[in-house]
Amino acid sequence: MIRCLAVDDEAPALLILADYIGQLPFLTLVGTTTNPIEALTLVQQGQVDLVFLDIQMPKLTGLQFLKLAGNKCKVILTTAYPEYALEGYENDVVDYLLKPISFERFFKAAQKALALRLVPAVSAPVVPPIQVAAPLPAATSAATGHMFVKGESKNKFLRVNYADILYIEGLSNYVSIQLPTQRVVTYQTLKELAETLPQPPFLRVHKSFIVSLDKIRMVDGNTL
Repeated sequence: MIRCLAVDDEAPALLILADYIGQLPFLTLVGTTTNPIEALTLVQQGQVDLVFLDIQMPKLTGLQFLKLAGNKCKVILTTAYPEYALEGYENDVVDYLLKPISFERFFKAAQKALALRLVPAVSAPVVPPIQVAAPLPAATSAATGHMFVKGESKNKFLRVNYADILYIEGLSNYVSIQLPTQRVVTYQTLKELAETLPQPPFLRVHKSFIVSLDKIRMVDGNTL
């Protein structure tokens, strides 16, 4: 069960979030508050696993909250301002929900949070692979080469080695590139990136995901 806290300076927004949380069996509502300072206290006391957090709030903005909370909880941002998306993902948020928030979109974000709780730690034992009915496309040895992606400032570019890429997630006009020790978010569409990556080992397995076949340990139904 994921313990959730909803933080927003508008009471109607809190009512919607509380209703959505109550409809999902793997979420439980710890509370709602219009006071981000109170919310930060609960997080620092270890009472919260996941915060649904508004960005534009008096006293303490959502982005300031993220920096103060550190890694003590996961955060899903809720806001009416899409221009904060990149900065949110650079702070390693689970997802970014634009108001008005539909239940379908909320459910997708909650599933992401659940998946993060279920993913084993890096030091966990390796799960032995299982046999699958249909073989995956043959992958070459770890991809060689690299690419450069735009950083957070205008003239900054980051080098990303193909061999380090675990998977790539499309985020509207951005992509999130998951590496072994960090996540890189850059302004580019998943379609554009898919056209430049070597295939194999990279394969687009979903409208929102590209994976490296070299990094797959197990296939279980529709789950990689």
